[in-house]
Formats: sequence, C-alpha cells, structure tokens
Amino acid sequence: MEFGLITFADMKRESLDGRGINGEQRLKDLLEEIKLADELGLDIFGVGEHHRPDYAVSSPAVVLGAAAAITKNIKLSSAVTVLSSDDPVRVFQNFATIDLLSGGRAEIMAGRGSFIESFPLFGYDLQDYDELFTEKLDLLLKLNQTTRVTWQGKHRASINNLGVYPRPYQQHIPIWLAAGGTPTSAVRAATLGLPLMLAIIGGRPEQFVPFINLYKETAQKAGKQISELQIGINNHFYVSENSQQAANQFYPYYAEMMTRIGQERGWPPLSKQQYEYSRSPNGALMVGGVQEVIDKILYEHELFGNTRFLAQASVGNVPHKMIMHSIELFGTKVVPAVKKAIETGN
Repeated sequence: MEFGLITFADMKRESLDGRGINGEQRLKDLLEEIKLADELGLDIFGVGEHHRPDYAVSSPAVVLGAAAAITKNIKLSSAVTVLSSDDPVRVFQNFATIDLLSGGRAEIMAGRGSFIESFPLFGYDLQDYDELFTEKLDLLLKLNQTTRVTWQGKHRASINNLGVYPRPYQQHIPIWLAAGGTPTSAVRAATLGLPLMLAIIGGRPEQFVPFINLYKETAQKAGKQISELQIGINNHFYVSENSQQAANQFYPYYAEMMTRIGQERGWPPLSKQQYEYSRSPNGALMVGGVQEVIDKILYEHELFGNTRFLAQASVGNVPHKMIMHSIELFGTKVVPAVKKAIETGN
C-alpha cells in the first residue's frame, strides 16, 4: 500500500487588502511540508485547487512545479484538479511539465470539486456541472494517450489533428478519479479503467463499502481483475503522542473550519460531542495517538482493500509547527507500523 499526504493549504484570510502576506507564508510552509514528506520516504503528496480567500492554492501545478525542484522521490499530484472549470489541454501541459521537472513523478487527481467558485469565475454554468466533467475528462484521457489529437465536444472548441506538447517523461501521466461517494463516480471510474480516490470526511467508513463494492463489481464486468484495481482512501488526519493531546490540540482549528464551511452550506456548528464521535474507532476522523490512527487505517484497509492511503494533515488553520510534527509522526511511526501489519497479516 502507498502512503501520502494531501492539503488544501488552508490559511487565514488576508488582513491587508490586495496584499498576499498570509498566502506568501502559507506557501513557504507548504513547500517545507512537501520536502519533509519526501525526506520521510512517503509515496505521494497532493495539493488541492480552490478559488477562495481561506485557501492558498488556486493553481496546484505551480506549487507542484516548485516542489519538484526541492524533492527527489515523492510523487506530486493535484488533489484535486477541478476539471469541469479548467481546460484539459492546459491541465495536461502543466502536469507534463511537472513530470519533466520531477523526472516522472507527476500525477493528476481529476474531480468535480466540492466548491463552486470556479464556475462563475471562468464563465461556466453550474447547470452543466456533470456534462462539463464528462466531456473534459474524455479529452484529458485522449491527450494522455496520444500526441496528436482529434476531438469534438460541446463545451470546448474542437481539436483537429493537433499535437499537444510537451509530452511527459512517463509514457502516460497517472490519472485518478477523485470522488466523495456518488455512485455515478464509482461507475465512471470503473468503466474508464481509472484508479479511484475516495474522500471520507464524515460519517462512518463502513457506510462507503457499497460504493467501493460498486466500483469493484463494475470494473470486473468491464474485464478488470480485482488485483489490478487501485483504490485510494483519504481522511482528515492529525496525530500526536497520545489521544487526548491530539484531540485537544486539533479541535479548535477543526471546529472553526467545519463551522465556517457549514454556515455556507446550512450545517449546524460542529459540537465537541460530534467531534469525539467522529474520532471514535468507527468514525471517519483520524485524530488521535499513534496507535489509534494505525488501528483506523488498518480498519479501513480491511473494509476496502485499498492500495493507497492519503492523510489530509492540515485541515483548518493548524499552525505549521503542529502540521510538521504530525507529518513526522505519520512518516516515522504510523506508516512503518501499518506496513508491517499488512505484510504480516496482524
């Protein structure tokens, strides 16, 4: 199983109009986090795309290009690329460039996104939400397979036997489909033969077993073997030396973030009781001591048979020092123990 991290580069809103003071510091911190993950031997680091004042990254490719220059081995991915409101040609070119800079370590996680700001920003109609993603994913996959492309769509200008450059260092850039649990996403990924990344950010992991089973069953019907499938799981994550320390340290930042986003979506504020329930052994929130998070990763692996686990280790405006410590414990304590347990079957 592969292990890695993802981040949305959460940040405090700027206090000075027109100046990116907090953003500049957050990006410096983010590059330190990616460098540490590489030094610890983690397999992958993913950076999200948002167009909001509370996240520092609107262009994952730019950040990943910078990360390529200061890392040696870690795979560098978007998490996710909001493909519905982007241009597949530019996405492919950007990640092909990252692949060249990194010597073949680029990946793309393509998704529809959980926020909608990019649609009006780039002139797209939300009523075309699913149709845009379907069409643009089709083009991105074609670009990844062949240098000269002929393609026709509804929402983007057609391409008639044109070359798209540069080509990546790898023969093909790995493209994952990122999902939040919608059945159509499982079917789409399986039908197209794409690896599937599932974000579990609430509820109980066992609730998503039917979703993963649908992916597996659809892939089998399409001629795939279960052993060939790549399945990733992503959870909100924070680890410290012991359970109560982790809970107390993380709660203020997590509660503020969940309550702030909840206000936009009509959710009630996050209570301490809800937080503790989510941290329980069968909850989705991986916040606790080292052994707790080891047990929860292994529990999910038993449920899903996933081949990749990504910890979202900077959720909310958690101080950089805390994030770095959590990453270090993840890389030095959690991952080795999980690998050993999987290898030995214990």
